[in-house]
Amino acid sequence: MINNFPMAAEQNSQLPEKGECMVEQNGWHHKHELESSSESSMDDDQLCENDGEADDKEEDYSDDENDGTIEGADPVLPVCLNIDGRIEHTQNFDAASSREDSMLVDSSEGDKLRGTVDFRQNSLSSEGEQVHGRTLDELLALYGQEGSLADDEDDNGWSPYGVFAVHKKWFCINCTMPNLDDALHCDLCGEYRESGILNEGYLSPQFAPAEVFSSSQLSLEMPENGNEVATYITPTPTSATGESSTLSLSERRTVIGFDPRMLLHSEVQMKSHPHPERPDRLRAIAASLRAAGVFPAKLFPIPAREVTLEELQKIHSPQHVSSVETTSCRLSSYFTADTYTNEHSALAARLAAGLCAYLATEVMTGQAQNGFALVRPPGHHAGITDVMGFCLHNNAAIAARAAQAAGAKKVLIVDWDVHHGNGTQEIFEHDNSVLYISLHRHEGGRFYPGTGAANEVGSLDGEGFSVNIPWKHGGVGDEDYIFAFQHVVLLIAEQFAPDLTIISAGFDAAKGDPLGGCEVTPFGFAYMTKMLSDLFEGKLLVILEGGYNLRSISASATAVVKVLLGENMGFITDDIKPSKSCLETLLEVLEIQSHYWPILNGNYVQLRTQWEALYPTKKV
Repeated sequence: MINNFPMAAEQNSQLPEKGECMVEQNGWHHKHELESSSESSMDDDQLCENDGEADDKEEDYSDDENDGTIEGADPVLPVCLNIDGRIEHTQNFDAASSREDSMLVDSSEGDKLRGTVDFRQNSLSSEGEQVHGRTLDELLALYGQEGSLADDEDDNGWSPYGVFAVHKKWFCINCTMPNLDDALHCDLCGEYRESGILNEGYLSPQFAPAEVFSSSQLSLEMPENGNEVATYITPTPTSATGESSTLSLSERRTVIGFDPRMLLHSEVQMKSHPHPERPDRLRAIAASLRAAGVFPAKLFPIPAREVTLEELQKIHSPQHVSSVETTSCRLSSYFTADTYTNEHSALAARLAAGLCAYLATEVMTGQAQNGFALVRPPGHHAGITDVMGFCLHNNAAIAARAAQAAGAKKVLIVDWDVHHGNGTQEIFEHDNSVLYISLHRHEGGRFYPGTGAANEVGSLDGEGFSVNIPWKHGGVGDEDYIFAFQHVVLLIAEQFAPDLTIISAGFDAAKGDPLGGCEVTPFGFAYMTKMLSDLFEGKLLVILEGGYNLRSISASATAVVKVLLGENMGFITDDIKPSKSCLETLLEVLEIQSHYWPILNGNYVQLRTQWEALYPTKKV
């Protein structure tokens, strides 16, 4: 609990009286209701009375609107350990495609928590059908269930010792998918079982054992003495010869923000497989930057700082801030089925937001040309009050307000995460000083979180300052993204003329991502970064959002950082051919947005003519 919040104080009075915990950290004073130690050590069924019979069973909930918690619980507080409540989303989602928050909503049966079988894009339609070389029975056995889905009519030979077969399995370090113990490579992504990706990043062999990494490694782990963590100092940049390099302010082309305490944010309770938003995401990216000779030799690290209460209040409600802070006195809790916290999550969220605010200020004030925020938890789903989609505080929104406090009048946020940034859009919905442009998989609202249709343009003073480019299906790749940039994003950005551009850089649209299902390559992400960095004196801040295939996100992040450093990536994009679906989507967007951005009129006429020539019998 944070002091000086009347609404938060009122909220605290509703909590069960089980003792109090006072925490003081870096000027923050927190007063929390504390679960008793004996109760905290209980298992899930003891601690949450209505938690259901088993994790792997689907549970039925009514679809009451905007509830999001168990009945009788405070609506803004996370549910301790397992969530057992209703989720506020009402769209129908595809179980095989809507995975970031891992919530499947069915209109006929109500909200359901994530299933225990298969996060992949493929689905099983009948017994015996194979996915990635496995039959249905093999997959069920992999998850601890033997036999087919059909009930056995003859139970005469039933024995409690013969119901479940024990199958050893291992989880892929790259994509988290489970595999049978005798497999040497991941059945989904092909990663070698003993992958060296956390040591060498994407440069490590994918299909063979990694060689011993002998060069000096950047330690991303916590000091042995936890009390020493506050004195953590980022490494000093070194020259190519290994000598210490003291860069003047004018030489800090690219600054990077990172703090190892963000690695402490992790899911305590083991589910059917590891959570996709995991500490290894930062480890893999850092290892890749190091192996590629980029960090620390060419990047200038800034010291970490926590976001201030004032900075949070510019974006989030008191209820939001207090509910996140309350988690620091809980071993494990959930805001939604897959938005977890532990006792370190509030600190990690404050560090992530604080680093983004600091980086925005550095770039805006000319202390650096651009910056890269290697942070987690991600933020673009966090709204004014809502905590969801793995996100606690909205890092990009906080950075935008920090830039404005440092002198920026207008800020552009480009969000290429495969999921729509519903939180960012909500925060700036009425604001014409922040332009939000999102390219995301939408599928008519069936893909998580269901928002981000082309006709969502903002309201009041912010009407026309939300621009959504919603893809109609998965599989979208480089050419469609680049074509959308060339014909929509860059033109609107040019007319808006921001003082700072922020990229909400989710790499879950990357090829191989287990949740995104799209096909963007490191080249595609790098070229989009290049196009934005060529505008407005190159004042650019890239903030990590999603991305759950370690090889994909580390290769993509490294390519983006190289662009920030000014490296020539050899871009050749003379012959970009959009897909039919891309062209149709862009025509819809241009028709809507040309009312607010006249610069789009010429492109609308051009693409309309192109459409009629290619598809004369099909109307848009």
